[in-house]
Amino acid sequence: MTPSSQAGNAPAETDGTLGEIGEFGLIRRVATGRSQPAATIVGPGDDAAIVAAPDGRVVASTDVLVETVHFRLDWSTPEQVGRRAAAANLADIAAMGAVPTALLVGLACPANTPVATLTALADGLWAEAGVVGAGVVGGDVASSAQLMVAVTALGSLEGRPPVLRGGARPGDLVAVRGRLGWAAAGLAVLQRGFRSPAVVVNAHRVPEPPYAAGPEAAKAGATAMIDVSDGLLADLGHIARASGVRIDLRSATLDVPARLRDVGAALGADPRHWLLTGGDDHALAATFPAEALLPFGWVRVGTVEAADGADSVVLVDGRPYDGGPAGWDHFA
Repeated sequence: MTPSSQAGNAPAETDGTLGEIGEFGLIRRVATGRSQPAATIVGPGDDAAIVAAPDGRVVASTDVLVETVHFRLDWSTPEQVGRRAAAANLADIAAMGAVPTALLVGLACPANTPVATLTALADGLWAEAGVVGAGVVGGDVASSAQLMVAVTALGSLEGRPPVLRGGARPGDLVAVRGRLGWAAAGLAVLQRGFRSPAVVVNAHRVPEPPYAAGPEAAKAGATAMIDVSDGLLADLGHIARASGVRIDLRSATLDVPARLRDVGAALGADPRHWLLTGGDDHALAATFPAEALLPFGWVRVGTVEAADGADSVVLVDGRPYDGGPAGWDHFA
């Protein structure tokens, strides 16, 4: 199942509003003619979906995206919103060392929402699911005052133990895989009223998580892993607290891409702050035994230390970070 085949099979009728065609009319339009992977035994159209779980365990994760909080339709197309909603959940599955198998989607929106907006959003969900060979197997539609998308991702560990947040041990090394800081830089550009450089803005609109790197890290002996959704410092903080350790990052190992340096100079911002605290790139961060051979693309950025009775914390070059909040907090 590929993104191109998904789009080619999508229904063409996109006129009118959700209120005019109704819940089941929308479901027919976004589900009819779609291909499903082999793991989907029963897809959309019944009371529940059935997804194969040969491993005997199912990895599951849910995220909710709310318009004006997580996305704006004057900044992103509906298809980009769909891809982003799917990516946020698929990356969580990868961070457990698992392979994504299916998505369930809950949609709430006003009755006057154009059908074209919702079918494009569905196209994005299907396209991103297709990147990892997963299917969109079901969901629900409800009325609300604003557009909200809730996605649940399922995955398979393929016989491996899960890689949890609480497995880091003193002496482990810390490594990352994927982009850091790009989505935060793109958001900063959009907040200033600009739409370029496109490569940076698009990093905010559609992340590119390194999905395959999660299972690869698990096979290489990763002791703990997390999806960087709220910021590298904040998310490594979750590993430190769950593991009862301290993590020390080495800032010199975090290469600042030239494009982010240019954007930082134009906006009067420190691009290294984006790398350390920016979320939504959905990179993966993990700890490995010191003697481990890192899989291709993983970059060592720090070490795990004993907490020595102090609060578990993430340091930068041996000191607490003083450049501002460590990452995104919905209720701060």
